Amino acid sequence: MRILLVEDGEELATWLIKALEQSNFSVEWSNDGLVAERILATEEFDAVILDLGLPGKGGHDVLTGLRASDNRVPILILTARDSLTERVSSLNEGADDFLPKPFVLAELEARLLALIRRSRGREHPRFSCGSLTLDVGAKQFHVGETPLTLTPREYAMLHALIQRSGEPVSKQFLLDRVFPRGDDVNLEAIEVLIYRLRKKLASGAIRITTMRGFGYCLESDAEGREHP
Repeated sequence: MRILLVEDGEELATWLIKALEQSNFSVEWSNDGLVAERILATEEFDAVILDLGLPGKGGHDVLTGLRASDNRVPILILTARDSLTERVSSLNEGADDFLPKPFVLAELEARLLALIRRSRGREHPRFSCGSLTLDVGAKQFHVGETPLTLTPREYAMLHALIQRSGEPVSKQFLLDRVFPRGDDVNLEAIEVLIYRLRKKLASGAIRITTMRGFGYCLESDAEGREHP
């Protein structure tokens, strides 16, 4: 899951990026409201963590601008401004959740997962495609009753695919979610991970189909396509 963190406190941002990446989030960071706005105009994220006191452009203005442009990305306000007025105004402006600082990491992660599930029409932390299921809370994939053993990058890629099962996803979309920005990788790394996942999913009648010109699509054999 790809998160944009908009936070001007470098020490907090550095700690939070490391903590979230250990929980299989891919985190992009901006310390400026104007820069964050430009990023959100061209890139896609599963959720945004937004501070209110930002240089360049304040969090309230970023929030209202996004909603005015019909950008519906889930937004979690994370701020030291813990007053009833701030909570009410943030939610009225289009925020999906509000968490004051200081905060507990486990609660932040749970709130992020809940926002992402709701944005995709899921009320329970479980995704499925044929016999393949993901329990988000346990961070565990199963094929039928059998748990899948995956590396962190294999998990991140399969997570991105199952969130959009039945839909084509591009190599760039997967690259953004599996490798944090700054890693020296190219699109061929995605092909290697796809190859590994296909081998691990072969016994469960689950396919990662190549859709030329579009990317990859996770689907069950019952859906009737064949991959190369």
